[in-house]
Amino acid sequence: MSAIKVRLEMAESDALERYAESLNVSAEDVLYCALNRLLMNGRDPAVKQDILETKAWRRDNLPLWSDSAASVHAYEGKSDAQPEPSRYL
Repeated sequence: MSAIKVRLEMAESDALERYAESLNVSAEDVLYCALNRLLMNGRDPAVKQDILETKAWRRDNLPLWSDSAASVHAYEGKSDAQPEPSRYL
């Protein structure tokens, strides 16, 4: 069996692990289900477009389902914001 590694930011990984735990399954189970659902609809042009758009924005942004990352407000003279759990999961 071959393996594919998925690299996630901590905010993404934490949200995924918490979601999997709430279902009493592993993170790998959730990822396999997501991949299965995606590939079952892979011929849909909207799915293809979503893959391309996600690739483009992922370099600089976290997905909405991830936990928030700590943000720095030094330029505004405010204290740093603390990470928060995802509101989607």
